[in-house]
Amino acid sequence: MLDRSRQHQIAGPGHGQALSSDLYYDSGQNYSPYGRDAEQDQGFNPLKLLFYAVHYRWLIAMMMAAGLVAGVVVTMMQTPKYQATTQLEVLVPSAKVFQDIEVVSESSDIRAFQTAREKLKSRALAQRVVFQLGLSEKPDFLFPTPDFSISNIFYRAFRISKAPSIEEKTPEQREAIAIKRVLSDLTVNLVTNTSLLSITFLDQKPKYASDVANQVAQSYIDQRLDQTSATSDLARQFIQEQVLQVKQKLQKSEEDLVAYARDAGITITGSDKSLIGSNIEALNVALQTATQERSDAGSVVDQIDKGRGASLGPVLESKGLQVLSDKLADLNSQYQQKLGILKPGFPEMQQLQAQIRELQRVYNNGVLAITDSLRLKYQEAQNKEADLRTKLVDMERQQVDFNDKNIKYTILKREVDSNRSQYDSLIAKLNEVGVSSELKTQSAAIVDFATQPTAPYSPRLSINLTIALALFMAISSSIIYVIELLNNTFTNPEQIEKELGLAMLGILPHVDDRELIASIADHKSGLSEAYRSLRTSLQFSGAEGAPRSLLVTSSEPAEGKSTTAFKLGQDFAALGARVLLVDGDLRKPNLHRLFGLDNTIGLSNLLTNTVRKEDLAGLFRSTKYPNVTVLTSGTIPPNPADLLSSPKMALIVTNLSKRYDLVIIDAPPIVGLSDAPILSRLAEGTLMVVSTKQVTRKSAKTALKRLRAAGANVVGAAMSKFAVNKFDYNYAYKYMNYQYYNYGTSTQKLEGKVDDGADQPTRPRSSTFRHLVRRIRSSISGFVDRAKSTP
Repeated sequence: MLDRSRQHQIAGPGHGQALSSDLYYDSGQNYSPYGRDAEQDQGFNPLKLLFYAVHYRWLIAMMMAAGLVAGVVVTMMQTPKYQATTQLEVLVPSAKVFQDIEVVSESSDIRAFQTAREKLKSRALAQRVVFQLGLSEKPDFLFPTPDFSISNIFYRAFRISKAPSIEEKTPEQREAIAIKRVLSDLTVNLVTNTSLLSITFLDQKPKYASDVANQVAQSYIDQRLDQTSATSDLARQFIQEQVLQVKQKLQKSEEDLVAYARDAGITITGSDKSLIGSNIEALNVALQTATQERSDAGSVVDQIDKGRGASLGPVLESKGLQVLSDKLADLNSQYQQKLGILKPGFPEMQQLQAQIRELQRVYNNGVLAITDSLRLKYQEAQNKEADLRTKLVDMERQQVDFNDKNIKYTILKREVDSNRSQYDSLIAKLNEVGVSSELKTQSAAIVDFATQPTAPYSPRLSINLTIALALFMAISSSIIYVIELLNNTFTNPEQIEKELGLAMLGILPHVDDRELIASIADHKSGLSEAYRSLRTSLQFSGAEGAPRSLLVTSSEPAEGKSTTAFKLGQDFAALGARVLLVDGDLRKPNLHRLFGLDNTIGLSNLLTNTVRKEDLAGLFRSTKYPNVTVLTSGTIPPNPADLLSSPKMALIVTNLSKRYDLVIIDAPPIVGLSDAPILSRLAEGTLMVVSTKQVTRKSAKTALKRLRAAGANVVGAAMSKFAVNKFDYNYAYKYMNYQYYNYGTSTQKLEGKVDDGADQPTRPRSSTFRHLVRRIRSSISGFVDRAKSTP
């Protein structure tokens, strides 16, 4: 086995020192060949979209071109239409005509504008517009050019059209056609956060577009005015009928009230009160007054009885008594003054005493007269109060009788008042209707009239091109998706890793059959470098290095397994290893042709013991390549599978693995044969070669399943015939850049592509062009690296 201890002593050609794998290899891990984990590509990778776009660039380009052509053709097939817009303001709330019977004011919510919008799109309004503009008599409006037709191309190119005729249609049919046209091309929308309605009309004639839009707005205003006028007339007629009915009811109720009052003897004053009720009110007022007078007079009498009559107000207010009191006070003053000089018995003093006594007597009589009058007044107040109370009791008894009769009177009176109130209200409303019917309040107003358009609204080439491009791009995406679903082969290394779950050990570029031998022989060719990369991956495929015995096989024939075995043998031998190539294909051997040897004896003869002992050494043939020995297949046997599954074959492989550093077995294809699964059990490792765009995925999965079922140790896969110089693959997989494989001064061509490195190319190019190519490739490579590094 090529382990690390031996690799330190092996030096390849052209190397100045031995390889040191310790710098790159860790025995505890198994690295993928390109420094990335197999699970990294499980998620969405935007580069795949770029890859598909580049891979199917011609299909996408053709679909885009078809989309552009389709957009232009569709535009030419459409008839130009002109658009005109009128703005109408809806006035809400409108004026109130009635207050109690009907409220016609409209709330300013969205329902009012939605109602106006639907009315503008109604058939009745469209019929009114058709009549106002006379559209039913205009042929170019009734029979316009088809909106979408192939004939439009010729019409727009040569202006050739057939004049429409209206003689074949009846007036009713023409009117129906015109109404249908108005409704179909009319659009009414509410301008956001405003009370404006946008009325838009489309037509092939710019004049019709503006005229119809303006007339729709005007007809809506006229229609609302007519409806308002009609409503006022109906309301006036209704109120007049109600006035007559209420008037008759009022007269009848008044007659019934008067008749009942007469029969019941009920007398009503001007204030709608009965006479008894008025008398009771008057008696109550008089009784209150009399009671107050009696109470006041009683207080005065109490003062008199207590001997305080002289201090009463009436006494003090009497002027005569005041004069007597003054004279009496003056005489008493004189008497007291003279009493200090004269004795009481003196005549002058007696005379003064007599005067004083006479004035006192007169004064007392005056006071007595006043008090007696006050007592009399008190007595009169008492009598008056008693009399009023007697009358009030009598009136209250009469009031009770009146109330019994007044119940029905009140009912009749209430009916009269109700009829009179209703009659007055109806008369007032009739007067209001008479005035408002003469007024025409507009519920809408035209804010902006539509002007005649100068340029068509549709078709728009830019929009048609955008839609066509989007549609055809979607179709191209669908086609690419279907192609990818139907494409069951492998086109890139990631598919092998994902579908088969194998480590990608090497990617082998495709080489034309005519240049295959030259590419293999040239150590500086891209194919040779790819095989050396595969060799390096095999050296790190196991914990101890490359397997001692390696089986090279493929799912189907012609996938490059024999070439791979042939080239791997040379590359491992170049490191100083002793390599044995065994042609294990006992059905269609090919290894002897690659080495230019005959196939008279070989492995089959060794297995069937049909070779002499002295000829055994001749079975293992040296080649012109150092350290490379070949064991050809030998005579083709009738039972290859039996020979390969014999114990002798296992013994041979074991012994050869001990004698040689590496034994490479070129096995037959897996599908349809049991040879490869049998040999895979004998080898320490199996390399599966998968060709690009040749073997189906199902076939490869089946082959891998058979190998693993046989117990094979599949170390990885190598992708052959990969077109690295194709534009899509070259930039989708930068590590497979064809120019990277060609190094040094080699001018070797691969699939006719010339190296554009620093060396002299086959076809000279200008330095400016080479610099431009390098700049473009460097930019694209940097973009890919940044995209891959983005998580």
